[in-house]
Amino acid sequence: MRTSTLVPAALLALTLAGCQQQAEEAQPAPPEASKEALTTQQLDDQIWAGLRKDGRYDWSQASDHTIWSALTRSDFVLSVGYQPASQPRGCTPPADAGQATDWQAARQQVLQIILEEERKANPKLTLNGLLVFEENVLPVLDVQVHELSTVQRLRRSGLVRYAEPMGYEPYHAVANKGAAALSSSGCGNNTATAGLVAGDDYTILNNGSKSSWNQADQYHGIRAGWSQSTGQGMKLVVIDTGCSDAQENLGSAFNQGLSSGRTVERLVTLPRNSIFGIPYGDYETPNDGCGHGTSMAGAAAGPRGTDGAAVGIAYNANLLTVRAAEDVFIDASREVKGVADAYVLAGNRTDVRVISMSMGRLTSSSQITDAIRYAYGRGKLIFCAAGTSLDWTAGLVGVIYPASLPEAVAVTGMKSDLSTRCDECHVGADVEFTVVMQPTSNNLRPLTLAMSGDAPSTVGGSSVATASMAGMAAVVWAKYPTETRAQIMARLVAASSNRNARSSSFGWGRVNVAAAVGALPL
Repeated sequence: MRTSTLVPAALLALTLAGCQQQAEEAQPAPPEASKEALTTQQLDDQIWAGLRKDGRYDWSQASDHTIWSALTRSDFVLSVGYQPASQPRGCTPPADAGQATDWQAARQQVLQIILEEERKANPKLTLNGLLVFEENVLPVLDVQVHELSTVQRLRRSGLVRYAEPMGYEPYHAVANKGAAALSSSGCGNNTATAGLVAGDDYTILNNGSKSSWNQADQYHGIRAGWSQSTGQGMKLVVIDTGCSDAQENLGSAFNQGLSSGRTVERLVTLPRNSIFGIPYGDYETPNDGCGHGTSMAGAAAGPRGTDGAAVGIAYNANLLTVRAAEDVFIDASREVKGVADAYVLAGNRTDVRVISMSMGRLTSSSQITDAIRYAYGRGKLIFCAAGTSLDWTAGLVGVIYPASLPEAVAVTGMKSDLSTRCDECHVGADVEFTVVMQPTSNNLRPLTLAMSGDAPSTVGGSSVATASMAGMAAVVWAKYPTETRAQIMARLVAASSNRNARSSSFGWGRVNVAAAVGALPL
């Protein structure tokens, strides 16, 4: 998405559609030195070294042995992107790849390769025993793979775009807390915040709702912008941990006060838990068991009602929440699948224009990339969090995945001095917009909706910056509903604090909503 503000649209289209002209067959890799899997610590050391060196870790750069080791040290689920052998490597799959005859033929050929190799160690293995998740849109297979030879053969095949572990993320750098500590990342904090003071922490609007301190016009011109647009007619998708079924302001009371005539939907794409490809336990629901998704939905589109709750930025926009993961760290195979399916879902909805996701991971996921490109190809404006450092990501520098993708608009947060990043926010060249979400004088973060009730909660990090930026984009697009994504991006850039000189840390900086919708001159 970053290049769209710097080059003509036609050139951008050619850039995104262009293919890397590479040989149909990959060159053989050097023989692996060991048939023993790397330890978890060795894998983590390798990943963190790549992150510190390049600011990213792409599985395509890893050796066959590393890929296989990551499978062995996680759940053995391999994500395999396939393609017809006639296609040059590096091409973005066409929209109908999941159903096209030549792509379907490639799918069957790749499955046969996997079955042949895996049967060498397990002669009784069946096709049903391979497949972990169903996929009907993206040209991707999610399969159980145990053998190094399978990984080697797949990565040499002209039928394979990528083959990478779905469920491995580095753990040992979590101050010895282990994987279990990550399962609650970003969760459990969405309760009513005590001690909030009217006038300092929020402004009471004329209908009684509370407008967070960072919605003041001195930061983003949000309240002034509401005189021209409130998001009416837009549909905003929040891909996150779901939406609390106990928060009536995102349910039965979604239409109240000055928020009326709009819709709210709660969906789920997170698959059931499984072991060795066999599902177990209850089916997942759209309900938020974490609290993070509810916070994001409230910040973006909570109603401007009469019950005294915190108002969202796009308070008249339609809302669709998707529960795609358990927490904000996309580290499990089923979370990768849930997120990918959420983007496909949003891409297929003709009524959706803006997508917000305040979750991420340390390593790349080609399957999620496929899904984001699928949604991007359908004109969606996609906002992703640049990264929020928790205790287990201390020392990580730069924008995390998938905000680092060119199709995503990376957002981070800054302090009210308008020059300093928030304490836990990541910055870098990939950042496009910045949202004020931490006072310089104290640690208070923006107001949002709690898991239940009308008393506001507060939430921070690049997470709330992203949801807030998505809300602002919805407000601007609602003012100019016939315009394209590129035109809306141009308006956002033109109304930003760094429009004359993009910052290497904060991108285009802060959007002034009032200027973007014409309520104030630029």
